[in-house]
Amino acid sequence: MTHPATPLDSPLGKATHYADQYDPALLFPIPRAPQRERIGIAGQPRFFGADLWTAFELSWLNLRGKPQLAIAHIMVPCESTHIVESKSFKLYLGSFNGTRIADAAEVRRRIQVDVSTAVWQGGPVQASVGVRLIAPEDFDREAVHELDGLYLDRLDIECEPVPGPTPDLLTAAFDEQPVEETLTSRLLKSNCPVTGQPDWGSVQIRYAGPQIDQAGLLRYIISFRNHDEFHEHCVERMFSDLWARCRPSKLSVYARYTRRGGLDINPWRTSHPGQPPSPVRTARQ
Repeated sequence: MTHPATPLDSPLGKATHYADQYDPALLFPIPRAPQRERIGIAGQPRFFGADLWTAFELSWLNLRGKPQLAIAHIMVPCESTHIVESKSFKLYLGSFNGTRIADAAEVRRRIQVDVSTAVWQGGPVQASVGVRLIAPEDFDREAVHELDGLYLDRLDIECEPVPGPTPDLLTAAFDEQPVEETLTSRLLKSNCPVTGQPDWGSVQIRYAGPQIDQAGLLRYIISFRNHDEFHEHCVERMFSDLWARCRPSKLSVYARYTRRGGLDINPWRTSHPGQPPSPVRTARQ
């Protein structure tokens, strides 16, 4: 099934029928390119990374009709041509609820195939989506830990109202010795571009290069507070602004957003390829 490609045509903010029979056509892909162009990213992005999803409300029936459940960790490569709109993802996962499936391995396989097909819409699948299911007996192994790094929110700063992300707030000490450090904040907030609902998150910035002014960086993070943009695009905007304004030699930006509808979305963008962060949730997730 071919879907319109804009968020306004997605299920977001609309009354919805909740299907309980498996239906991969419920997934609603949205192309990454238009929003990247608005950020100023043309052609091949300068970053690598992935969108790390956690699905807390996954259930299906075994062949005898007994409900089964799991937590799913899903990793979507940022090189994919599309993202999946989050409400459609929730509806898709909900469609497993009344479906009889032989075992968890088959559930994992279907999710991997379906989401891979959606995020490479219109093109060959160049990198598969990663899917890992956590069984109930392993739930107590799911750790809770805050993002590591020097806590920016300790700074007692004054914040003037701004209309949106303000990269002019970012400065760095270009005339001093470069540093390597990790900075974190829990004050990231943006809004869904369709419904206007708030999205709350924590962000971790790892970099090597000229030392970034911490007060300016915290004000910059706070400047997203009334900004309307999906999680993935907020992190890509942040990466692009830091890369352009502060000129680090290495940079990664990782945000963990609080869950909505049983899903959390945690984008990670890095200048150098490497292992993605472990999907360890924070206390607010």
